[in-house]
Amino acid sequence: MSTLTPTPSGTAPGTGSRAAVLGGRTGILALTLVHARIILVETFRIPAALIGSLVFPGLSLLFFVVPQRAVADNPEFATQAVIALSVFALMSNSLFSFGLNISANREQPWDPYLRTLPVPGISRVLGQICSTGLMGLVSILPVIAIGALFTAAEASALGILAGIVALGISALPFMFIGISIGYSMSSKAAIAVVQIVMFGLAFAGGLFLPPYLFADWLDTLSKFLPSRQAREFVVWAVQGGELEPWVWVGILVWTAATFALALLLFRRDEGRRYR
Repeated sequence: MSTLTPTPSGTAPGTGSRAAVLGGRTGILALTLVHARIILVETFRIPAALIGSLVFPGLSLLFFVVPQRAVADNPEFATQAVIALSVFALMSNSLFSFGLNISANREQPWDPYLRTLPVPGISRVLGQICSTGLMGLVSILPVIAIGALFTAAEASALGILAGIVALGISALPFMFIGISIGYSMSSKAAIAVVQIVMFGLAFAGGLFLPPYLFADWLDTLSKFLPSRQAREFVVWAVQGGELEPWVWVGILVWTAATFALALLLFRRDEGRRYR
């Protein structure tokens, strides 16, 4: 004899349990938080995957800046070095998280299944941005701690708050570049491309060496890169001074261009695999 439990009128099977998991909230915000939490749980299940984004920027400051006492003992230079490596931490976290995760997920059967669910795609994108943003903030903590303990870097509480806001704004182009890489190539190719893009932007953008050590041609070239613009934007937010027009104009142009590219590649991928 069948023992099926009758479903209440107007309620799809499984709807009640899903609502219970979400605590009765089924809006975009609740679904975004669920996606962000699951992504963070998946990431922390493999602690080795966190080493690159959490440890490398702090080690760079410890090995390349702290021993140079002419820089470490100068409050202005030391603060700019901490800012540059904080930008590098956020940039590497954005490129790796978006580029590798998206390309790897596209190769798994779970990703097409998720697209069949009655969940708006914006909640998945926002969940990825929230989890990556949180990991980015965590990645700059070792840099700030080492800078505070072993260098003469200094900043007011208001300057630190302004610097965090500036970091979030200037990280948008890196997130969209990572998304573009993830939707345009396989995971094996994405690893190589992300590393080339990351180190190219870091060296040419003045994140490892201060721009005043650059040759004239390299200094001119680096002003067109989002990494150099992000560095100067955060330095201005923390230390004050004059903000050159090429900095904020460059951030706006890179954000708009990379967002359009990421949207184009997302729609192309959707059209190829879900037509």
